[in-house]
Amino acid sequence: MDFYMDAVVKNQGKPSDVESWSKAYNFNADKFDEHFESFEELDKTIFKTLIDVSIATLIETPDFTSFSKKDKLLSLYYTLFENFTLNRDFIQLTIKGYGLSFNTISLFSELKESFMGFVESLQIATLSLNDTMESIQKKSIKEGFWVQFLLTVKFWMDDDSDQGEKTDIFIEKSINTGLELLNTQSLNNIIDLGKFLYAEKIKS
Repeated sequence: MDFYMDAVVKNQGKPSDVESWSKAYNFNADKFDEHFESFEELDKTIFKTLIDVSIATLIETPDFTSFSKKDKLLSLYYTLFENFTLNRDFIQLTIKGYGLSFNTISLFSELKESFMGFVESLQIATLSLNDTMESIQKKSIKEGFWVQFLLTVKFWMDDDSDQGEKTDIFIEKSINTGLELLNTQSLNNIIDLGKFLYAEKIKS
């Protein structure tokens, strides 16, 4: 993974083929074939690894189990996007290569599984309805947070602030708003998030 990420950044794109890349980094190309069928599969694995490492880091934090659901979710976002920032050149090049689309972003297919599992583990409360409606609500909550995650990725891609400070603000405001909507339909948080987005001139 390190060799591949380094090559992508140096060449501003994927290696032309496994053979030439393996020779440049002095390893046997068969080793790659043992684990991956293509560079695309490796891309997906790298993004899944980034979120899995972020989740593992949180779980190992002594106080994590005592965090509120909101703080657990915020912690995941902050940790994951810190890892994104540490690998910013590779992440930016790779995402731009695939295109950030809600319908076609296959790059995040494996990351999404881990993300959805984490959100489900929070057991965010739903309104007391019949079993069918509660099931729909739970699915909608997960999908809603997934869309929110993709919006955060888009914001992070365009964020030119020092140390990603604006992304941290966006994460806090958007998660506060999302969770408030589940509880009280709070207009104040919606307005607050809207003002921030307007100030940053985010285009849909």
